[in-house]
Amino acid sequence: MNAISERGLHPNWSAVIMFALGFWLSGSLIIDFAIVPSLWVTGMMNLSGFASAGYTLFGIFNRIELLCAALVLTGFLGLRFDRLIPYSDRLQKRLSLILSGFLLFIPLVYTYFLTPQISSLGLQLNFFETINTMPAAMIYLHEGYWFLEIVKFVAGVTLLRWCFRNSCTLG
Repeated sequence: MNAISERGLHPNWSAVIMFALGFWLSGSLIIDFAIVPSLWVTGMMNLSGFASAGYTLFGIFNRIELLCAALVLTGFLGLRFDRLIPYSDRLQKRLSLILSGFLLFIPLVYTYFLTPQISSLGLQLNFFETINTMPAAMIYLHEGYWFLEIVKFVAGVTLLRWCFRNSCTLG
């Protein structure tokens, strides 16, 4: 076992974190500002089957978000325990773990609370009744979603900036 640890087979945690954050945040931007608005403009959100299709679409993306958030948290734990973050940045070390843990919490909320709730409110159970307005509870859930998206982008860009700065000083 010592032979493996002496060879220095450590992953490049900074690269893993930057890749995961870049993929995750760019995917969120595409979903939030390209796909969802195009579905709204074309009128697909008013169709009766959109709630189940939206649940499937967001359910898949939420699980990809969970994977990316787990990679980010694992990467920062790896940086911390490999002592690759300088000792002088103890506050940054703590904040990076707190922010990456919070970034894992956000897709958990999306996956197990927001997406099922929004989809259930969007289901049309009575085919003879036409509803053109969004329920009030769904508006509050969407506001919560957008608040968490803003927090996710701020925390993600902060962590990306710290990780990029640390990778430049390590090389």
